Amino acid sequence: MARRALTTTAVTLTATAALLLTACGGGDSPSDDIKGADSGSSSPSASASVPSAAPEVKRPVIKLPSSFQLTFENWTSSDPVEQAVLNDGKEQLRAGYEAIIENDPDSKDRAFYDTKAGFLQSQQWIRTYTDKNLTVIGKLPVFDPKVTLAKDKAAASLSYCTDESKASTKNRKTGEVKGNPAGTDPEVFYVISMGKNAQGVWQAVSAHSERGGCAQ
Repeated sequence: MARRALTTTAVTLTATAALLLTACGGGDSPSDDIKGADSGSSSPSASASVPSAAPEVKRPVIKLPSSFQLTFENWTSSDPVEQAVLNDGKEQLRAGYEAIIENDPDSKDRAFYDTKAGFLQSQQWIRTYTDKNLTVIGKLPVFDPKVTLAKDKAAASLSYCTDESKASTKNRKTGEVKGNPAGTDPEVFYVISMGKNAQGVWQAVSAHSERGGCAQ
């Protein structure tokens, strides 16, 4: 897929909180979704990804169950700074889904990969699930990543696409499973604005999404 060109100005994008799939309810258009993560294994023997980043920083161990399998395709770069952005961006996304699945809007793992402002947005997104007793199941590929660095390499824009066609929400109490409404474009384009903190961790500042924005 071709991807729209991004400039360093993308790191200043403001974000809107949103939901995955039909979490917004009925025919609402979930055009500002925030999602993505990596594949895990079933609880209690869930697997954890080990991000390759600065060894002096102790990053959280994020675990996801096999009921929600996410894959990151071509999530690599020959540039070490870009790779660091990809690594922490991936873990930030995984931490968000961990928080949803664990019913924890105050997730410390997610907060680790967010700025203060970014975490406020994350909490709003997570609560669109937890307030409705929803979790996530199925498969969600995350693909076509692109990193655009600011000139000082202290800020970056991470973009990617997701395919929701095999992902669903599940009500914790009733067990009801819902996917996207018929006719909904399953692909969503995301831009995550990121900044590097004093410990060298790339944190999400804000996020923006566009359903159907993954141009062919």
